[in-house]
Formats: sequence, structure tokens, C-alpha cells
Amino acid sequence: MALHFSRDEYKRRQAASCRAMIKLGLDGLLIFRQESMYYLTGYDTGGYSMFQGMYLNADGRIALLTRTADRIQSRMTSVLKDIRIWYDREGANPALDLRAMMADLGAAGKRVGIEYHAYGFTAERGRMVDAALEGFCRTENATDLVRLLRLVKSPAELKYVRRAGELSDDALAVANRMCVPGAHTGAIYGEMIAAIMRGDGDPPASRFPIGAGEEAMMVRYHTGHGHVGKNDNCVFEFAAAYRHYHTALMHNVITGKPSKRHADMFKACRLALDACEDTLRAGKTVGDVYAAHAKSMTKSGFGKSILAACGYTLGATYPPSWMDWPMFWKDNPQVIAPGMVFFMHMILLDDRTGVSMSLGETAIVTKGKCEPVNHAPRELVVN
Repeated sequence: MALHFSRDEYKRRQAASCRAMIKLGLDGLLIFRQESMYYLTGYDTGGYSMFQGMYLNADGRIALLTRTADRIQSRMTSVLKDIRIWYDREGANPALDLRAMMADLGAAGKRVGIEYHAYGFTAERGRMVDAALEGFCRTENATDLVRLLRLVKSPAELKYVRRAGELSDDALAVANRMCVPGAHTGAIYGEMIAAIMRGDGDPPASRFPIGAGEEAMMVRYHTGHGHVGKNDNCVFEFAAAYRHYHTALMHNVITGKPSKRHADMFKACRLALDACEDTLRAGKTVGDVYAAHAKSMTKSGFGKSILAACGYTLGATYPPSWMDWPMFWKDNPQVIAPGMVFFMHMILLDDRTGVSMSLGETAIVTKGKCEPVNHAPRELVVN
């Protein structure tokens, strides 16, 4: 079996979920997020693009409904014993199979929470499940139940986070070495991925936003890779993953002679990142970190150029995104605790001049000062 944590750890996670359910007055939880399934049982698949669902009863009984394609993989990668199969066929309604599985676990007439926010749980599938459960049980939105438990990482999880941090530093070294005039940004991307995979990492859950020239103003991946110019500004936002646990990093590389604008923006990003890391402490809120970012950027003269968010928590995530919740935005009340992991990105976009700058890294919250697990450059990289 390809388990990445001890059976006792999975038992503790399931027990904590049951306690959270009972506290909310729930008798069971329908789980659709692949991240939750991986966290609770180890079940590891990309098959969540199709219909599948897991049900956890408040008494600890747990079962999975999946397709024939995942029948073997679900047993090989998880601690699950009760695995049900729905069969692909014209007109199939797997929500009815899900209801039958829930009935076997005593969910009829009970109060059941549902993870509605899941990338594989489309609006169409949600309507299908709601229709199947109407009159069968009482349902309510419980999207955040497992997510909140996943926020604080165990020592075993943090080992994977630190390894992912090392792999992202390896990818950073590749970017800094290869980003020279004439280089193809697609080739740089490929070598960064290769460095992560050579280190026994995983393909990150999202595509890297990488761009040179005008494309350095973009903060999302786009197709059509260009070449680095003689006097250019290249942006790299990327992540490395190890056992699905992600760490992200962000920075710019300048070729030729950097302008004073580049230097001033980089200094502003560096000061803001330091302010955020100093604020990232147990007992503070996520909103406090955003406020530190905004205050520092404003003091540097760039308050009007900042984004409405400056980072987010990280953990074990699946495509299409390595981002997890909560995000650093104004007045976010989430209290920060030891064991949480956050990516802080300082991004300045000046479409008036066409100049951008960024700096970001990932850190673990401790009982004192946060622990960066990768290392964004503190001096502007010029090739």
C-alpha cells in the first residue's frame, strides 16, 4: 500500500472530523474534495474529474463511491475498506448509488453536511445529489469542516512541506541560471519542472505564471511562450510539491541594466515581505498580515499599485490550483496558529509604465518567528 502517513494519523484525522461534525450537530459528512479524501484516508487519484463521493458517519464508519477505473487505485493508496463502484453507462445517475451507500451507513432521516466547494463537484453534479437526497435526509453546507482541520499541519506533514521547500529552491536556481537574453521561457519552465521531478517531487497542482517583456504583467499562465530580451523583466511564480504538499515562490529576473523603477519596486517588495513575515505569528489574524503588506507598500509609495490579496495558505492540493484557503485580504478574521503554512507574495503591477515586480516565499507558523521553507532572493537578480 502506498500510504504516506501512519494508520494512526489517519485515525486521528477521521476522529477529529467526527468530533467537528458532532459539535455542529451533524450525523455525517458527504465529501467531494479530493484534498479531503487524501487527508482523511490517503486516497490519491486524479479521477475526481468524474463523479465520486465519500461518506463519513459521525460514528467513524467511512465509505467511498467511485468508478471502475479507480477500484484498484483506491485500495492501493488508502486505508479504506468499504469501497463501492458505480458503473459508467448511458443515463447513469451515480447520486442514486451514493444515496444507497449512505443508507447502508444509517444516513436516512439524519442531518448530513455536504462539501459543496470541490473542483470535481460541478453544479450539474450538485443538483443531481440534491435531488437524490431530497426527502432522504436533511442536508446543509459543510464545505469548511475538513478544510479547517487541514489548516494546522502535523509534524509528519511539515516534513513534506520542508522537502517541497527544498525542491522549490532547486527550481529557483534553475530560473536564475537560465533566464538570460535569448532563452525560451518554455524551456526554462521545462527545466524547472525537471528539477522538481528529479528530486522525487510531484507536478505542481497549477501551471506556472512565467513571462518576459509585456507578459511580465500577467499573473496567470497563458499559452504561447516567448524569448527573453536583452533588456528585459521576467516574472516567475511557481511551486514545488512533495506528496502533494506545496510550497510556492515568486520573483523577477532582470536582464541588461535594471531601471531605477525596477530597483525601487524591488525594495518595496522586499520590505513588505519582511513586514509580512514579522507579522505571521500565532495569535495574529490573516487580515493583520495583509494590513502589514499594505502599510509597508504605502510607506514605500506604491499603495495604489497593490493587489487586493497578498497570499494564501498552502497544503496538499490537487489541480487545478495549489492555492488553499484562507487568503491574505483586508480584515480576514482567521486566527493564525502554529503549524499553518502560508505563501506571501508581494506583487506590484504598473500598467502605466509596463513595469512589474514581485517577491514571495512560503513559511511555517511556529510559536515564535515564522520559519521560511524556501528563500526568495533579497537582492534583485540581474543577468
